[in-house]
Amino acid sequence: MIQRDDILDFMRETAYKPMTYQELEKHFQIDSAQDFKDFLKLLNTLENEGHILRTRNERYGVPERMNLLRGKLQAHAKGFGFLIPEDRDHPDVYIHANDMAGAMNGDTILVRITAKSAGGGRMEGEVVRVVSRANKEIVGLFQMNEGYAFVIPDDKRVVRDVFVPKEAFNGAMDGHKVVVRIVTYPEGRAAAEGEVIEILGHKNDPGVDIISIIRKHQLPESFPEEVLEEAQAVPETISAADLVGRRDLRKKRIVTIDGEDAKDLDDAVNVERLENGNYLLGVHIADVSYYVTEGSALDREAYNRGCSAYLVDRVIPMLPHRLSNGICSLNPRVDRLTMSCEMEFDQNANVVRHDVFTSVINTTERMTYNNVRKLLSDEAEPELLERYEHLMDDFRAMKELAMKLRGRRMKRGAIDFDFQEAKILVDESGKPTGIVKRERSSAEQIIEEFMLVANETVAEHFHWLKVPFLYRVHEDPDSEKLMHFMEFITNFGYVVRGKGNTVHPRALQTLLDEIKGTKEETVISTVMLRSMKQAKYDAQNTGHFGLAAEFYSHFTSPIRRYPDLIIHRVIREVLEKGLMHDEKRHEYLSARMDDIAKQSSERERVAVDAERETEALKKAEFMQDKVGEEFDGIISSVTSFGIFVELDNTVEGLIRLSDMHDDYYHYHEAQHALIGERTSRIYRLGDEVKVRVARVSTEEHTIDFELVDMKPRRQKVSLVDALGAVRRGKKGGRGARGQRERTATAGGRRGAAGAAGRAVAGAKTAAGAKSAAGAKRAAAGTASRAGARKGAAATGAGAARGTGVEAAKARGLEAGAATGARAGAGGRRRKKKLAKK
Repeated sequence: MIQRDDILDFMRETAYKPMTYQELEKHFQIDSAQDFKDFLKLLNTLENEGHILRTRNERYGVPERMNLLRGKLQAHAKGFGFLIPEDRDHPDVYIHANDMAGAMNGDTILVRITAKSAGGGRMEGEVVRVVSRANKEIVGLFQMNEGYAFVIPDDKRVVRDVFVPKEAFNGAMDGHKVVVRIVTYPEGRAAAEGEVIEILGHKNDPGVDIISIIRKHQLPESFPEEVLEEAQAVPETISAADLVGRRDLRKKRIVTIDGEDAKDLDDAVNVERLENGNYLLGVHIADVSYYVTEGSALDREAYNRGCSAYLVDRVIPMLPHRLSNGICSLNPRVDRLTMSCEMEFDQNANVVRHDVFTSVINTTERMTYNNVRKLLSDEAEPELLERYEHLMDDFRAMKELAMKLRGRRMKRGAIDFDFQEAKILVDESGKPTGIVKRERSSAEQIIEEFMLVANETVAEHFHWLKVPFLYRVHEDPDSEKLMHFMEFITNFGYVVRGKGNTVHPRALQTLLDEIKGTKEETVISTVMLRSMKQAKYDAQNTGHFGLAAEFYSHFTSPIRRYPDLIIHRVIREVLEKGLMHDEKRHEYLSARMDDIAKQSSERERVAVDAERETEALKKAEFMQDKVGEEFDGIISSVTSFGIFVELDNTVEGLIRLSDMHDDYYHYHEAQHALIGERTSRIYRLGDEVKVRVARVSTEEHTIDFELVDMKPRRQKVSLVDALGAVRRGKKGGRGARGQRERTATAGGRRGAAGAAGRAVAGAKTAAGAKSAAGAKRAAAGTASRAGARKGAAATGAGAARGTGVEAAKARGLEAGAATGARAGAGGRRRKKKLAKK
């Protein structure tokens, strides 16, 4: 029987020319009717998946031989996007908004390259085909009209609103946050069409904001019944059968050190001083893989989730609470199954021996970062000292070893960014009550260093065993970005040594040490971080640039990360079943690792995006009642449209270029600065500024600042204009004001009439559609925020000043009512201001 790889390998051959299915049938010598039927099914499947393409003359070939690239679309709110190719070595491809062909953010697409830069770096392309859709459901705001409605997506990367016919409202009302299922995807100028499948509540109802973000990122809120049943079947205590083959560490002084509010305790540590003067460090991780077996419902759900998501007011766990807070949590003074990594260090913190094994532990205490910090810094109350006196020598040894490990890591060139993190405090209703900075004390550093060295040791151990494994990799920075960074720091008088277009992380850490405590520390650290790539999971070990580590994996958090769970499963097979000698099992796991790495990296990205969005939302809510208040801040980013400023409480807001009235500013990308044309005033990344909160949008999760003491820019006025202004001023104010009111009203009437006329023409065009709903969709392919709303605004400020909503209805555009309402409201406000004058 012909396999998919047989077809693909044949079509990828250099000598291959596109063939018809009859020619392919002849080549593969297919004789029986059943084989021919299966062959056609396979061709259709490969075509539907985008692995092969059928030309207009019914010939088949692979996309890469037809100047086509396959990958995912990363869309931008302004309408354009980028193809992220599946071929990792191929650069991203820019796609203009007009070349999207109905593709939406996250879709798997085929793109034809249409232009290349001289150096071959930047490429442009057009979408030839959407292979698979990423967006089956959209979360957004329901805006109702007469007989139809639109859902304005919360995800601004989905630039077209979704048309909803009346029969698909399903109880939704204007102002509701809803989930809409896409029935028809956008095509040409026609918008997507959908039906409401869930009403989350009114946009102003408590809790709806977070629920909307959860739905938008498709984070699962509950576990399927079969998963909960499996979790319920897991025992709550350890039995004698569970201990077979495990090393008994229950008599050792082992502790957990976590935050006060942590519930899933998945790592515990102990340190002993050996007779030879060395340190023995034990890192003991919850043995989740013992309970979550391969192929089980629990395992499938954990794979789909990828990791736990930590939102502002809740946690969306990877595993049910019965496991994560129960039998898998290393709670104090109870027996727990663990995977242990013991390491002996000499006085220079070099690993002289190590061992990885399954174990059983019974933790002595459940310690918190705060208490350990107090105990080690002589800030502890007498009661606290007395309570933990028997552990004080252990804590001192832990700190001593951790600092040596950190010193060794820094010496080899690991990069240590010391950015402030904050925790947003919320009340029972989800309203933010405060923002508290997270401390990074010696207690946090102890756990951080111990987890890092355990991850490195485990990664190296199993790399040399040559077994299928998952690594946490961090690629070297992009050479172009690195060159820009090197040029940027010369503005401050700093230089980073490197060879060609590469640099060792040690050189970057040396720079961070050099700028410590200086005014430019924040700016240089920020630009350095932005020049680096994101860490990800990979089946191949390529090293970790940021840690300057040749081997690195994620071994220490199997309760909240799927890759850690997979690693534990591989370790057990090596220890207990001799995986290295089972060729078939080895091949199977090797084939699975790439898929698991890709899935885990994607799910991690989704969780991070959701976490950041909830933080942005709650920070905007926190600042909502502070409009008009003044704060000191630091410029955290400079763009062509303004400057972002971060306050001491980590809240970030934008000062728009259009609001900087004291001069005309030019954006200098290389210097990360705005420079005034007349005053030569410079606003640069890292500068301290005083700002006032100007606007807050909880819907957009944005905060706008304005610079304090911003003076209006001088206008360049000619002598003729000045004399004309004086003469006009002498004619009196009342007549001029009356004329302005009449002009505004007439402008409104003219704008409305013009809009109505254009609506008739639009209706004639729409009449070509097959149905009324189709006519509405066709007439309003303009419903994208980048298209329709600009089109609505372009029908004339007069229409907006006059009868906003009526004009929008007359035009019959998809987003007309929403746009007209906003424009009409703006018009009414302007008329009131004119009347007051």
